[in-house]
Amino acid sequence: MNVLQGLTAAMPVLAVLLFLVILRMPASRAMGLSLLLVAVLAWSIWQVPLLQISASVIEGWVIASSILIIVFGAIVLLNTLKASGAVDVIRAGFTQISPDRRVQTVIVGWLFVAFLEGASGFGTPAAIVAPLLLALGFPAMAAVVLALIADSGAVSYGAVGTPVIVGMGQGLANPTYEEIMQIAVTASTIDLFVASFLPLIMVLILTRFFGENKSWREGLGAWRFALLGGFSYTLSALLVVKTLGPEFPAILGGLMGLIITVIAAKKGFLTPKEIWLFKSDREAADAMPSSVSSAPVVMQGGEKSPALSSLAVEAKTTHLSIYQAWLPYVLVALVLVLSRLEFLPFKGWLMAWQLEFSQILSTQISAKLVPLYLPGTLFILVALVTLLLHRVPIEQAGLAWGRSFKVMLPTIIALGASVPMVRIFLNSGENGADLLSMPMELAALAAGTFEGAWPMAAPFVGALGSFIAGSATFSNMMFAQFQETTALATGLPTHWILALQLLGANAGNMICVVNVVAAASVVNLVGKEGQIIRYTLMPMVFYVTSVGIVAMIGLSIWY
Repeated sequence: MNVLQGLTAAMPVLAVLLFLVILRMPASRAMGLSLLLVAVLAWSIWQVPLLQISASVIEGWVIASSILIIVFGAIVLLNTLKASGAVDVIRAGFTQISPDRRVQTVIVGWLFVAFLEGASGFGTPAAIVAPLLLALGFPAMAAVVLALIADSGAVSYGAVGTPVIVGMGQGLANPTYEEIMQIAVTASTIDLFVASFLPLIMVLILTRFFGENKSWREGLGAWRFALLGGFSYTLSALLVVKTLGPEFPAILGGLMGLIITVIAAKKGFLTPKEIWLFKSDREAADAMPSSVSSAPVVMQGGEKSPALSSLAVEAKTTHLSIYQAWLPYVLVALVLVLSRLEFLPFKGWLMAWQLEFSQILSTQISAKLVPLYLPGTLFILVALVTLLLHRVPIEQAGLAWGRSFKVMLPTIIALGASVPMVRIFLNSGENGADLLSMPMELAALAAGTFEGAWPMAAPFVGALGSFIAGSATFSNMMFAQFQETTALATGLPTHWILALQLLGANAGNMICVVNVVAAASVVNLVGKEGQIIRYTLMPMVFYVTSVGIVAMIGLSIWY
């Protein structure tokens, strides 16, 4: 591979960084330019046939349509809950658990994301939790950044274990269940020393970049509760993967963590002494009549104002109870879990109707769409049920759905360009230049460069796969065989290197273009995708670097 070919292989990454992050173009424009550039270079330099490129674009549109259904479902569910008044009740309920925004970040932004990741995966948690945080009063940028950072540690076991069971299962040559278990247990053991600290990083980012005082110290004020949230998930996940296997660590780990942290927050166990709020919380509370509440609450910076819980209740009068307000989210979690368990008939029923596109344009590229099985379809179903359960007037329901359709256009353009670009990149193994596919050539280059310290480089390869492919499962399918071969060539234990691939693929979810575009869409931040990636890039680097360091230390001790 010469220099020009190397630049061509790296172009999907370089183009996104240039147009989206450096030049700060909106994704709807940046991804179109990236697609055009990658397609031209793939044809002229990599010598990919035009039919292969065209078929990849069509395949990308099929995949993008499934993502758009998820995004639309998340948006319409949120707008339905806003119309019914459920969002106000949920906001008041969280303030009663703890008005501290750092505590809410750990409970909702970290543990609820882990639970949803285990139930569904494929970017769904960020699409659900980002608008939920927004509804709770978080700034839109904070909501999407926190949701994306959180949607990482649990990804190994997302969608009932799909990244490790299917990703590794198809990426390797007929691995045994015991081998998959060994990879999963090793990954969870390493993650115990890394992902446990992600909630602390999240609250630090919250207070430093979205707080009134731009303070790291205010984030550190919640370090004990943040670590409680981190370890309550990672320890639970490790216990579950060792006893029950790789299907349920995220679901059960997230659920156990939610129970532990909610009880701790209500009891005041390990919670900060001073309550931290956004400037908008303080201003809204100060604007309330003194008759609303005389109970003081310590604000960010030590100021005192009326109780935030009273403010939340005052925001809107509704006939809904806290149980009724949360019922749609309970239904979402329930239908996601029930529809993905193999021993129940629901998965088969939902997957019975498929739209298949075989050998597109007479190439070996195929795609299929399973609309009823998509999480977005289930979100839409729950939204319709919510209209009845919450007795939403027809006029308000129409407005909610109309708003949901209106915000979709920029997302359609962005995903309609970014996903085809990814498919050209992945399908580039069919070429006239006698080269491997672009991702495999990049991985081989990395192996030759970092052979002496491969445990440090291996997670970056996994992250590259997720960043480009938009899925940890696809990353594992792409690079598992390569990682195994490199481990054997360098004399390293294969299950350790494959565990690093798994964890790197998790980290790549934070900056994955497809996830960023989808999450930005549901909080109305279309055009701010580059800014979002700038916030999530450093946590991603922390994750992949840290798991590499932990692996290097572990390998030096045990091998």
